[in-house]
Amino acid sequence: MKARFSVLSAGLLAVSALAGPAQQAQAQAIDGQAVFAANCAACHQAGGTGIPGAFPALKGNKFVAGDGNLVIATVLKGRGGMPTFADSIDDAHLAAVISYVRGAWGNTAGAVTTEQVAAERSASKAGDVIKKDQPTNVH
Repeated sequence: MKARFSVLSAGLLAVSALAGPAQQAQAQAIDGQAVFAANCAACHQAGGTGIPGAFPALKGNKFVAGDGNLVIATVLKGRGGMPTFADSIDDAHLAAVISYVRGAWGNTAGAVTTEQVAAERSASKAGDVIKKDQPTNVH
């Protein structure tokens, strides 16, 4: 009986060891700070301070801390001199960067989910707006 238990235990340990790396790979989060650095920091600055008169500060920004869906829509569609990101950044990366901004530099707003971004993308028809209103969007 003891030998049988040991074989069964060893088999379960081997299966869990094989599942571990796969589960860890799936659980790895997208680095919102890295997405910000690659797509947003040139205008909004690495510390979220913006450039006065040109690009708004995100640090301490009441809009950023407000309704997450409005922030998502703005990032998808752009606003003023801000480019649109609907065609260049997928839902998971948008959720990561928006969540990062909402919690960085002393901001305390909650994270947004990939599902929220997908729903807002669909509801706002962001792709249609980009193609119609901003055909030469560059960022």
